[in-house]
Amino acid sequence: MVLNYCPNFDRIMNFDFYEGDIVTERLISIYEKFIFSTNIMDEENRKLVQEIDRVLGKYIDDYMFRKEMQTEIFRMKVKRTCSNILKAVVEGIIHIFEKYEEESTRNIYISRWI
Repeated sequence: MVLNYCPNFDRIMNFDFYEGDIVTERLISIYEKFIFSTNIMDEENRKLVQEIDRVLGKYIDDYMFRKEMQTEIFRMKVKRTCSNILKAVVEGIIHIFEKYEEESTRNIYISRWI
């Protein structure tokens, strides 16, 4: 049932990342744990599942976003009083993506033809 909301599930789970790429390994692990432990009947949780699926799909496809995520993920903070750490981490990942999208739409990359 939850996989109906995750069109990128197979691509994410089968992503062939470099050996020693701990960040990608952990992101995929967080993704898998979150989507299978979330109550999909709750509208807010369903939106988070769809959003994290979209974000990790972008992570796989976009090299520049992957580099950004790998540096920004270490700056993310979760409060000790947080009751659901996994959900807080997922929300942090989504926030990094939203910030990246906002900044990348401002920057126009002009390629130079030689």
